[in-house]
Amino acid sequence: MTSKVLLVYTGGTIGMNRNPQTGALEPFDFEHLLSRVPELAQFQTEIATYQFNPPIDSSDMSPRLWTELAHVIADRYDDYDGFVVLHGTDTMAYTASALSFMFENLSKPVILTGSQLPIGQLRTDGKENLITSIEMAAAKRQDGTAMVPEVGIYFNGHLMRGNRTTKQSADEFNAFESFNYPHLADAGVQITYHDEFIHRPVTTASMHPQFKLDNNVIIFSLFPGIREDLIRHIIATPNLRAIVMRTFGSGNAPQSPWLLSALREGTHRGKVIINISQCLQGCVEMGRYDTGYQLQEAGVISGYDGTVEAAVTKLMYLQGKYDDPEQVRKFMKQSICGEITI
Repeated sequence: MTSKVLLVYTGGTIGMNRNPQTGALEPFDFEHLLSRVPELAQFQTEIATYQFNPPIDSSDMSPRLWTELAHVIADRYDDYDGFVVLHGTDTMAYTASALSFMFENLSKPVILTGSQLPIGQLRTDGKENLITSIEMAAAKRQDGTAMVPEVGIYFNGHLMRGNRTTKQSADEFNAFESFNYPHLADAGVQITYHDEFIHRPVTTASMHPQFKLDNNVIIFSLFPGIREDLIRHIIATPNLRAIVMRTFGSGNAPQSPWLLSALREGTHRGKVIINISQCLQGCVEMGRYDTGYQLQEAGVISGYDGTVEAAVTKLMYLQGKYDDPEQVRKFMKQSICGEITI
């Protein structure tokens, strides 16, 4: 039986043309993009398309657009075996992370991809990324279930878990990496799926989309010389519900009494504060050094080995579901869809 894949074009470099007058990249018609990839006609897979109009620059991505994208996929979920989302690279990891939480009990592939060069350019990486993503979205196991029933990012020969991935380069074709989690698949002459690392739904219940997101969250990075008045101002923000705090190394922070006092006060006011390392690789271990232990005492929660993108979108998702900060804290300490290693 022929697999059916829906190709969703949101925007991004992959579907752009260079303006001959200004030299700037501008979006062009999606049908034009498809005409640049005649190889798609050779697929045994049925490919349908959906286009965001106008295309979205990924810098403008927002929770409202994530909800719109989730609706596009959820409304057509039963009609297709897999989904490929063409997306700008700048916020692709945020979108992949958000969708991984929004699609509860996902049993089909949702693969995000794009390119560093427009698909019309001779040296584009867009063709291979698009063709292989479609092949992966259509792939099934012998029992007929999806080979990769999760939200992934495919780029430069590697399929990575969406909520484990970070953009690592603005210039290289190898733009993304999942530093704390192995690749789900690698595409060389053959596509090799690493089944032991692929997340599968735990029940046979149908996929349940969660569309409500609450973006009352902020990210801030600690640095030597960070000012007390600014941090206290952020923590005292009235509607703010959660903070992703990017700390040093394995989750360490300055031992300034004012910082611990401000964090303790924030926790006491019901704000959820997550500790994520500024390092791309490694894990937050707040019991390892005294500086991290003091954060724990102030009510700060470990972000384990998660990414900033996953932490902030997971908070938006949980805050959309729960009013009680204790419920949000409880689920931030659990792996919902493979975003952290507990």
